Amino acid sequence: MSRISKDEVLHVAHLARLEINDEQAEFFTDQIGRVIKMAEELNELDTANIDPTSHVFTQKNVMREDVAEKGLPLEEVLKNVPNHQDGQIKVPTILE
Repeated sequence: MSRISKDEVLHVAHLARLEINDEQAEFFTDQIGRVIKMAEELNELDTANIDPTSHVFTQKNVMREDVAEKGLPLEEVLKNVPNHQDGQIKVPTILE
């Protein structure tokens, strides 16, 4: 079984900007080790006669032609907008 080390758990936590203590690192080391063990058990399955699939259901894209259509009149759009100026919608600043 491939095992993840406590140092690897601490490294991943650091990369994810997570603060964990030694007790938590031990707990996650054990938990992740169990997940890896379960995933490795899948390698024991005989999949020789199974066709590769990306999804269990048959899917196909239903595409339509991209046709430009006339939109709503500007007055209709702006009548429900709380704040607009010169035909443009004003929104709060989200970036500094």
